[in-house]
Amino acid sequence: MKRNLHAYFPLFVLPTLAAFVISFLVPFGMGIYLSFCKFTTVANARWSGLENYRRIFSDSNFTNALWFTVKFTVVSVITVNIFAFLLALTLTRGLRGTNAFRTIFFMPNLIGGIVLGYIWNLIINGVLGFFGTDITYKAEYGFWGLVILTNWQLIGYMMVIYIAGLQNIPRDITEAAEIDGASKGQIIGRITIPMVMPSVTICTFLTLTNSFKLFDQNLALTAGAPGRETAMLALDIYNTFYGRPGWQGAGQAKAVIFFIIAAVIAFAQLKITEGRETDR
Repeated sequence: MKRNLHAYFPLFVLPTLAAFVISFLVPFGMGIYLSFCKFTTVANARWSGLENYRRIFSDSNFTNALWFTVKFTVVSVITVNIFAFLLALTLTRGLRGTNAFRTIFFMPNLIGGIVLGYIWNLIINGVLGFFGTDITYKAEYGFWGLVILTNWQLIGYMMVIYIAGLQNIPRDITEAAEIDGASKGQIIGRITIPMVMPSVTICTFLTLTNSFKLFDQNLALTAGAPGRETAMLALDIYNTFYGRPGWQGAGQAKAVIFFIIAAVIAFAQLKITEGRETDR
């Protein structure tokens, strides 16, 4: 039986492997090559060496977008995970209507990013309109608008993951701690959080990657205004590639740098949180 499975293994793997190579590896390799070229279409690409990389690091739009993205990601990762964990704790207390609340809090994650951006653009501008301004008046307004939008979208999703982790904690452990006189804060800090570290790893990774590569919401909410001060990296790459003639190669170089930064940060986060899992 095992020998027969080995004989058919290539047959089952080949379609998936071919799709992966065609749809990911080949475009990825071409993208790296084009980042070293000057081009308007793939057919007329001409090798230009490191010129595109020199251009992007002298481009203030790129450095501003990178710094804005880092600040936004740090704030979003912290706030989303704290609120999601607290919400999960509340909804695992056996409260009445818990399932309904879980569904309601999860629903924003089902709405598309463009739609979310326009919805919150209307809401925030409606509030700021009472003060005679709008979300594009200051970069700070756009920053906190994006933070609020991201929290509203992701908290429910992360809450579900934290609930799954909390429900896997043996009740006997917390009961023993309560009998020994441990306070609620001590139980959360010394039992609950260490026991849900796998959920923390997953939620931190998902929040970090979603925040770092945010595009749709950024485009719909502020479109980078005022003066591209609220443009995140993904939107800056889009604006460079499609909005600046002759900068297609630089836009591709930005995409490569974006991929490297996101991969390094995500890998480092996974290693750190996985290390905390093994220490518990």
